[in-house]
Amino acid sequence: MTTTSATSPGTGTGKGADPSAGSGTTPRPRALSPSPTTATATRVLRQLHHDPRTIALLILIPCVMLVLLRYVFDGSARTFDSIGASLLGIFPLITMFLVTSIATLRERTSGTLERLLAMPLGKGDLIAGYALAFGALAIVQSALATGLAVWFLGLDVTGSPWLLLLVALLDALLGTALGLFVSAFAASEFQAVQFMPAVIFPQLLLCGLFTPRPDMHPVLEAISNVLPMSYAVDGMNEVLKHTDMTAGFVRDALIVAGCALLVLTLGAATLRRRTA
Repeated sequence: MTTTSATSPGTGTGKGADPSAGSGTTPRPRALSPSPTTATATRVLRQLHHDPRTIALLILIPCVMLVLLRYVFDGSARTFDSIGASLLGIFPLITMFLVTSIATLRERTSGTLERLLAMPLGKGDLIAGYALAFGALAIVQSALATGLAVWFLGLDVTGSPWLLLLVALLDALLGTALGLFVSAFAASEFQAVQFMPAVIFPQLLLCGLFTPRPDMHPVLEAISNVLPMSYAVDGMNEVLKHTDMTAGFVRDALIVAGCALLVLTLGAATLRRRTA
């Protein structure tokens, strides 16, 4: 009787055999693809939908702060005009930084990110999904804050309010990117909040909000020249002073957008697959 030896799939060595089959490794996914990115964004938005306090922080706090600022300078409308546009971009950046860093860290510490990274899901897909979800909230946040400041609080700008909205949105996306990035270096939500003085406060002091950057000490001016919030404030001031889109505005907007993209890339680099 002739015995026929059968080669099981995954252990054969012929032409049709899959060299990666049976090796215990998951095929490496592509860096970025639409379907996993959209699925990740949908999951994050669904989770945020069940957290009304976070939604209130994202949507309402910048509007409340702008209303307070308007009536703090109730007797000096020109002062509100001079700093209101800058803060219109700074408030979304700060709130998006806080919420994104805490929400992402919560997923890291709960093991959700660990389980997701054990699946055939690219790190780029994961980061892009988070950025897409929080970016959608940033659009709503920036639109409400800009509309409130311009049409209800009487913020007087020379340029188009749509340009204000664009810079506010870019600032919110930058805050999202920074939050995603710093969450990798915090072990608790309290530590994530502690990164705010290190990441946000220096930029707030050096961005030109309190005094023109050329009037600072040369060393501080040089530092401010590499901080993205400086260009966010410069972009807002361009809209405040000029009727048309200027070359300076385009430069500032591109720098803020480029910094957000760079930080998102660095955020993807901090994700590690620790699951065997």
